[in-house]
Amino acid sequence: VVRLVESGGGSVEAGGSLRLSCEGSGFKSTTFAMGWFRQELGKEHWGSEGVAAIDGDGTTSTYADSVKGRFTITKDNVKNILYLQMNNLKPDDSAMYYCAATVYEDYVSRFRGIQSNLFGYWGQGTWVSVSA
Repeated sequence: VVRLVESGGGSVEAGGSLRLSCEGSGFKSTTFAMGWFRQELGKEHWGSEGVAAIDGDGTTSTYADSVKGRFTITKDNVKNILYLQMNNLKPDDSAMYYCAATVYEDYVSRFRGIQSNLFGYWGQGTWVSVSA
């Protein structure tokens, strides 16, 4: 059974940093591309905003324009952990952040954008709050 567990969320002031982690189990890390999505508190992850995605081998990634230059997605395929380093956080970054996985291991190379409907496995989310 594929399982994704996020951690690392919290409250920070604008300009601060956080690193989110997502520990995966039940699948071979290199064969799944993964991504981070965010959604307003209280809403389900369906239709959430794609923040960043990375291919199964960890060499190719893509970002939403709103986070380019501030966020970095990486994955440790030995430990099967996905990370999202978030720097220079802004109040608009406040949201529930979800980790997700897709069977399209070359997702970034194959598809345009970060589409939530193409990710079939989701974690429970971790909350990020950025105050002005």
